[in-house]
Amino acid sequence: MTTPLWRAPGFPVGVALLIAPVACLLQSKAMAPVGLVPLALAVIAHWRLHARLPWPSAASGWVAVMLGLWSALSAAWALEPLRALESGVALAAMALLAGGAARAVAEDERARGWVALCAALGLGLGLVASAADAATGNALRAAVRGLREAPPTLAFGLKPAASVMAMLLPLAAAAPLGRWWRVALLVLGAVVLALLPGDSAKIAGFVGVAAVGLALWMPRLTPRALGAALAALVLATPMLLGLVLQAGLPVERLPPSAIHRLVIWEFARERIAERPLLGWGMEASRAVPGGTAPPAPAELDRLGVTRPDLRAWFALPHIQVLPLHPHNGALQLWLELGLAGALLGAALLVLLGRAAAGAPCPAAATGALAAAAVTFLLSFGIWQAWWVAAQLLAVAALAGLPRVKGAGEGR
Repeated sequence: MTTPLWRAPGFPVGVALLIAPVACLLQSKAMAPVGLVPLALAVIAHWRLHARLPWPSAASGWVAVMLGLWSALSAAWALEPLRALESGVALAAMALLAGGAARAVAEDERARGWVALCAALGLGLGLVASAADAATGNALRAAVRGLREAPPTLAFGLKPAASVMAMLLPLAAAAPLGRWWRVALLVLGAVVLALLPGDSAKIAGFVGVAAVGLALWMPRLTPRALGAALAALVLATPMLLGLVLQAGLPVERLPPSAIHRLVIWEFARERIAERPLLGWGMEASRAVPGGTAPPAPAELDRLGVTRPDLRAWFALPHIQVLPLHPHNGALQLWLELGLAGALLGAALLVLLGRAAAGAPCPAAATGALAAAAVTFLLSFGIWQAWWVAAQLLAVAALAGLPRVKGAGEGR
């Protein structure tokens, strides 16, 4: 007897892809349940069909679990032990769940077309809704919140949705459409993202689409090289940033927010140097001593910030040297989890690159990895639940796409 589609492990993942972009647009925190509940349902569906649990089969899944366990262990020396323990255990559990869901979806041949179709439709709906919200002064999200007028700060809420859609956009490479329709969806998606708020999301969209093109040309080399390059960058980031900050950049030509990032990164580097092996503990970024202080005049002098208007901007009450997290995933790994955490993070990236090379659609997997890496390096805190859930949903979705060969493999 043929299993109905709605009972297949890939079905809840497809539904999640269909609603995720719009749900994240309306409220970014909704991405946590939208991403994690379908993964649990996929595992349950696999167990009901095969009477066994789908344990993670990819090495990357187990390294992610190890990263979570190391994070939990850091509670022994963390500034906030309970938060570190809870966050670490949660990360390990989510990684285990996602690895199992990815295996369940990968073994579900029936739902491959469904997953790809839902990914394309959900992405299209999210892009249209985001463009409409931006064009109307955020009227859509204001209405959802019961506001008659949208406050200026509401525009920043588009950034999480844009980042999620930038990561999911490469999945269009496996959409059940003709080749040129897939190309059109990729290009139009990148254009829409370029018109939305959030520089990192714009960069992620462009980089993701470019990675799709490279992976279509060199499907074996591109994802492996990407994973290795990202791993090397994670390990070398503190040193590289030190060299960049000492190079005497013309920082006053940058916007204040970009200069602020340099201040944040320099402060994080200084704290990393104090505890390079073990770090300050999971989730310690928000509690590192001195993090809530304003930038010191001497630090601004060292960066070459002398203009009166910029000095006045940095004197605003809300400007801190470390607001919640370093806005750089590599620095956050080093700062909170030390050398061991950085090594685990680097190993995970190498393995994700290799997994992308062996994915059903290497181009989609490579593009999603590249886009997520941009956000990892430039934007949100790496432990934020909604962002972790979005990435884990993408992992399961990529495992369930139809098999698409790159140009370098023939047709």
